[in-house]
Amino acid sequence: MVRFEHANLVVTDIAATLDFIQTAFPKWEVRGEGKMNWKGKPRTWLHVGDDTTYITLNDNGEGENRELAGHKPGLAHLGFEVDDVDGIIARLQAKGFEIDIEGGDHPFRKTVYFLDPQGFQFEFIQYFSDIPAERNLYDTP
Repeated sequence: MVRFEHANLVVTDIAATLDFIQTAFPKWEVRGEGKMNWKGKPRTWLHVGDDTTYITLNDNGEGENRELAGHKPGLAHLGFEVDDVDGIIARLQAKGFEIDIEGGDHPFRKTVYFLDPQGFQFEFIQYFSDIPAERNLYDTP
């Protein structure tokens, strides 16, 4: 079995990213949190998610996130399959978040990308088919 369990992000403002994530996923809760020392620097951390999937947020990040339009190595985006992409769009826009990229027209999926306050890009994708060949159709008419 292989299942993606979590992503671990270092941020400068945990509260801002937590607000973004919980706006997108209102049922996600803080599963645990604490303090630690990471390589000589104090760090607050938390896990936000559900019983099976979560994102770790760590504070005391230094510097800026990578330029997503550039070519530097690093995280490009986090992708989430969702049941209601329009609901996520409405909730995020109501909080003042703007769409970063709208996915192209596709007969079997709808995709949208948002940036969180730290500059991490989140992709939300809703599929309109359970057939893998349709969901994974890359050359659309």
